[in-house]
Parts: sequence; C-alpha cells; structure tokens
Amino acid sequence: MQKKPVTTSKKDAVTLEPIPLETPSVNEKKFIKNLKKSNPNLNKYTLAYIERFAAIAVKEMHQYKIPASITLAQGILESGRGRSELALKSNNHFGIKCHTAWQGEKVYHDDDEKGECFRKYNFPETSYKDHSLFLSERKRYAFLFDYDLKDYKKWAYGLRKAGYATDKKYPIKLLNLIKTYRLYEFDAIKENGNRKKTKQNKRRKKVKQAKRIYKIPKTHKVKKGDTLYAISRKYGLTIIFLQQLNNLSGTTLIVDQQLLLQ
Repeated sequence: MQKKPVTTSKKDAVTLEPIPLETPSVNEKKFIKNLKKSNPNLNKYTLAYIERFAAIAVKEMHQYKIPASITLAQGILESGRGRSELALKSNNHFGIKCHTAWQGEKVYHDDDEKGECFRKYNFPETSYKDHSLFLSERKRYAFLFDYDLKDYKKWAYGLRKAGYATDKKYPIKLLNLIKTYRLYEFDAIKENGNRKKTKQNKRRKKVKQAKRIYKIPKTHKVKKGDTLYAISRKYGLTIIFLQQLNNLSGTTLIVDQQLLLQ
C-alpha cells in the first residue's frame, strides 16, 4: 500500500522504450463474456484487467516460459486490478523497484521502507517485459522453470519459496484469482493466439483433410474384403452417414453392391 503521493525523478532517464507491437488476439472478449455469464458477480475491474492484458501475458509466456495465468494473477494482485497509484501513474504493474542497473525514470513512495525507488514506464507492456526478465534472469527463480508450464499451483508456491513475496498467503491469493477467473485457460493458448486443439478437434480436422484429399465419387462398388468401416475411412465419411444414405440397418455389404457416397 502506498502511504504518500508518488514523486517522480527524471534523473538518469536514458532508457528508451520501444512502442509496443500489437499482440495477437486470444479471444479475450469472448472469454470475458462467458465469464460474466457463468458468474455475474465477478469484479468488473478484474474482468477489464484480464481483457486488457491477457494477450500480453500469453505473449510473455511463449517468450519466457512463465505461465500466463501466473503473470496475469500477479498483475491483478500487485497492481490492485490496474488501479493502484503506481500502475496508473507509472505503468508499473508488478511493483518492480529500481535496483542498481535501472537507468529509466523513477518514482518514490513508501513501501517496506520509506521513500523506496520504483521503476516508471511509458507503457504497461514494458512493465510486463521487465517482470518476465526479473524472474528469468535471477538465479533464485531458476528452479521455477523446471516446472510444467501448466502447473500454476507449483509456480504459485514456488514464487513464495523463492522469496518473491513476504506475504505467507501470496500463493493462495494467486490461486484464488486463477481459479475464480479461469486464468488457467490462457496457459493452453498457442503462440499464434489459438487455443490448443483437443483430440476431438484433431479428429474433425483429419476428416476435413480426407475430404479435401479424396475426390469423392458418387458411388463405390463393393469388392471382396470391403467393410463399411474401411469405406468410411477411405472417403472421410462416417458409418452412420453411409447407413442413412443407403438405407442400411447394419454393416453387412454384398460384393458388387453399389454404395452411394453422395
């Protein structure tokens, strides 16, 4: 919590921030819409935060191997849903302090100690990038990157173990956010912004590919050894479709039978 107004210093402000590039959509608007339907009582500021920063968290995940759910939950928690003074005035969403190597703009406010130095950014995207670098470049967090990218529970408790936060309830707070707002769903999003395909979706894709590969004739003449299953696989059709099209009650076929395919 901030105990006095943030003050800014432009001394040594030599770090240049690149203008953020547009990040691929992760269907965040649809995600938020579904969340609202499932629970109309969810915090509107948290929902707005997720919609604004989910794609950035996913981008960082693929570049630095930190679960998007963890990054988002940390951003929500540490920036007060993006409404803390440090986030609003300095675009610093993770409370990252200056440290000795920082050469950008600075702000000062009371935290663990009086008048501590915090980094000031032009863009919140830079804050997210710094957060990723902060975790990935420090030895004490190295063991976290041995965890499965989808094991957000291990990551939450691992951050506390590594000394990221002094609050003993920090992991529980992260996990509550991840579960309540289904942030774990963003961990399953591929680099191009699409969700990873399920086995069912993969099967559907194979059927569509089969239809493109084979130029399906109007009929198939049944040969010795043919089965309805084999014919359905050959032309990328379903057994039920063939049964209905040919008025078949079972799967028995007769040699030289003309089987309709369209």
